[in-house]
Amino acid sequence: MHHKRIRTSLTVAAGLTGVLALSACGAADTGNAKGGADKVTLAMPSWVGAEANVAVAAKLLEDELDVRTSIKTIDESLAFDALHRGQADAILEDWGGAPKKVEQYVDKRKTVVSGGGLGVEGHIGWFVPKYYADKNPDVLDFKNLNKFKDDFKTPESGDKGQFIGAAPSYTSYDKHLIKNHKLDYKILPTGSEAAQLKEIQRLYKAKKPFLTYWWDPQWMNADIEMVEVKLPEYTEGCNKPETETKCGYDTNMLQKYLNADFAENGGKAAEFLKNFEWSTEDQNAVAKMIAGDKMKRDEAAAKWIADNKSTWEKWIPKD
Repeated sequence: MHHKRIRTSLTVAAGLTGVLALSACGAADTGNAKGGADKVTLAMPSWVGAEANVAVAAKLLEDELDVRTSIKTIDESLAFDALHRGQADAILEDWGGAPKKVEQYVDKRKTVVSGGGLGVEGHIGWFVPKYYADKNPDVLDFKNLNKFKDDFKTPESGDKGQFIGAAPSYTSYDKHLIKNHKLDYKILPTGSEAAQLKEIQRLYKAKKPFLTYWWDPQWMNADIEMVEVKLPEYTEGCNKPETETKCGYDTNMLQKYLNADFAENGGKAAEFLKNFEWSTEDQNAVAKMIAGDKMKRDEAAAKWIADNKSTWEKWIPKD
């Protein structure tokens, strides 16, 4: 989600003004004194985990490799179009939410290439708060959800149970799962990660029951206890076509992708981004500083960098 997921809308970093010019050579400029590109454009899906990746990568590119960076906030699927057209050089967190774009640009046209794994494991599912699951353990089997729908009713859901769902622009099979399993629930789209987290925090503080689309990595998992509702096991191809989906979500290692020309000719900047690999805990730590502690992106990155030299120094290409 990636699946694409509910994420916070972020402001495009200063330095990116408008749509970048189309270029067969990619967005990166060449001629850096330390070899390869001297300007790199990073595509950033609009969720805070992706912002954490970009914040740290951009600061290290600038401080350690003298590479200017610009950041383009863009949906995951559209990021592949930007990579293909040379309007961006890299996306650092892909959840597998654009398989047709991968097939088109990576497998067939070869204009986008894999940049390797991010090191972070991504998982999406249906979750309820632990305080509710402890009192109602049967809710953790999706087959029993209709028995509990009255507990999840809201004025917005009418006589159905409310399901807190993903924004329309993100990959989600929830409406098909609800329909295909004849679950008496109505989806409440929240529109953004910020809105969803605010609603969940409100309900959690009041110790009210709720059923929601949820994921890891997610910095707020350190502050709240959620328990996953067991959906039918994911198997390869079980969500194709989407309308017939009955299975749960896949768990996958999040991936990086690069513009093919940049990957070949971007020198140390490209090598650095291929080397960039950290843990779920690392990402959550930076994401919490940004979203939870309201630190500026650069400040959060600087704090993590200062405390984790043994991790990031391995990413820096050798002279």
